[in-house]
Amino acid sequence: MMTNTLVVDRLVKHFHRKKPYPNNGKLTFPQKINHRLKNEKEVVKAVDDVSFRVAMGEIYGILGANGSGKSTLIRLISTLLLPDSGEISFFGYDVVKDSFKFRQMINRVSVEASFFKRLSSEENLVYAARLYGLSAREAREKAEKILVRLGFDSTRMDEMMEDLSRGMQQKIAIARALLTSPILLLLDEPTTGLDPKSKRDVQRFISEIREDNDVVVLLTTHDMVEAETLCDHIAIIDNGKFIATGTPKELKAQVSTQGDQVTLEDVFIELTGTDLAEDVE
Repeated sequence: MMTNTLVVDRLVKHFHRKKPYPNNGKLTFPQKINHRLKNEKEVVKAVDDVSFRVAMGEIYGILGANGSGKSTLIRLISTLLLPDSGEISFFGYDVVKDSFKFRQMINRVSVEASFFKRLSSEENLVYAARLYGLSAREAREKAEKILVRLGFDSTRMDEMMEDLSRGMQQKIAIARALLTSPILLLLDEPTTGLDPKSKRDVQRFISEIREDNDVVVLLTTHDMVEAETLCDHIAIIDNGKFIATGTPKELKAQVSTQGDQVTLEDVFIELTGTDLAEDVE
């Protein structure tokens, strides 16, 4: 029986930003200066009272539009941001109080991964692995195995990162995250902007990770097919709040009437009023 491994309880993160210009910004220059001098701010509820549980061996998807709070939630769990309130625990470790221990168990792939662009992919991977105590030889051998499974031509590992396509760079980012054998893998829109073949390669590999290893995978996406194909459970996030959770089948049952066949996209539009097909990156 699976037990809850990652526990997020009533998590809150608010940001403060300057209020936008009133009247759609149609102000005179002195009026704009006066508005800025007042330094009025508004609260943005990026993550608003979010709670969920993820079991070992489970892929948990967070489905939402741009600006819905997906990436902020991932940054909170990865300790890149500190919550205003609420708790996050992993195997009983408080991720804030026990951050050093927690970071040894996780890794993260973001939609825009950072690299040393003038170094080769092999040099980037070896550098990252050395930070975790792996030898250069071990890193090269492990990286090559992972990249081959991702559909990456290992003979191109000596090419500079800036010469590789977006899809190839994202595969390098995934390989970098897996070099450390994380127990919790945080995937923040890992296939956004990839060509169809690269997207399929990455999605297939994510599925294999769950089958081959005891890991927890947290995946944010706005790709309906990806979410339904990969995820055991899905949460729909809107304006920082989880507005629906369940298996893909359970979510579709929420809006299905008289046995009608509905898609996950139908569910999302019904619950949020947003069509993700129009949510351009």
